[in-house]
Amino acid sequence: MDQQGRPREAAYGHGPAAAAPAPPSPRVPEQVRGEHTHSEPPAPRPVQRHSVRGQILDALRAALVSGELVPGEVYSGPGLGARFGVSATPVREAMQQLALEGAVEVVPNRGFRVTVRSATELAELAEVRSLIEVPVMLRLARTVPAARWCELRPLAEATTVAAATGDRAAYAESDRAFHRAVLSLAGNHQLVAVADDLHRRSQWPLLTGDRLGRRADLLADAAEHLALLDALAAQDLTVVQSLVGEHFAGADR
Repeated sequence: MDQQGRPREAAYGHGPAAAAPAPPSPRVPEQVRGEHTHSEPPAPRPVQRHSVRGQILDALRAALVSGELVPGEVYSGPGLGARFGVSATPVREAMQQLALEGAVEVVPNRGFRVTVRSATELAELAEVRSLIEVPVMLRLARTVPAARWCELRPLAEATTVAAATGDRAAYAESDRAFHRAVLSLAGNHQLVAVADDLHRRSQWPLLTGDRLGRRADLLADAAEHLALLDALAAQDLTVVQSLVGEHFAGADR
């Protein structure tokens, strides 16, 4: 009670008693705010997915280059699926892509026949590649500094390592990687894509036969990569043009 007889609580508010002060807001736990603690598992990393179809396509391309898939032979989807340990569906999908590229042709109710190619076709591919790439490389020889060509030497040396194994499929991959790197300096993505497709087609072998000397052929082809880099760095346009022409002419080895 105060001196006037009123309850003390009423002196501080309009009701019979003033409301009690609000308690302090509780501290939000760190994990509620989205921060991880030792007891909370971190957010999962993005999953890198590579489709079965893509893996089968790569495997079939390697089998084509190596001659494991023989020109003129017919292969069924289920048969190839059993070989790779997958169902026939991704094999058929991959084969459809190879059919678009001209590597195989569809045989109704049987499967796919590996295309039989002639020396004339290889010569035509070499001519088209030369028409596209030689002018680009001559332009690059005039404009790209020598130090930039030195940076590509590891890719050229990788082709030599692959050639030494005698593995034609491994060499084909390293060979295309080198040429893509050279052409990419032109800054034209469409050029690189078209040239790479022509390059891939030129790597499909003719009818299988005597493969003696294949390793020597691959080593000779790989040596031309290093010689080409030297000529590009030296801006020796005559040698560049000669080497590229010889390199494409030997693409059917």
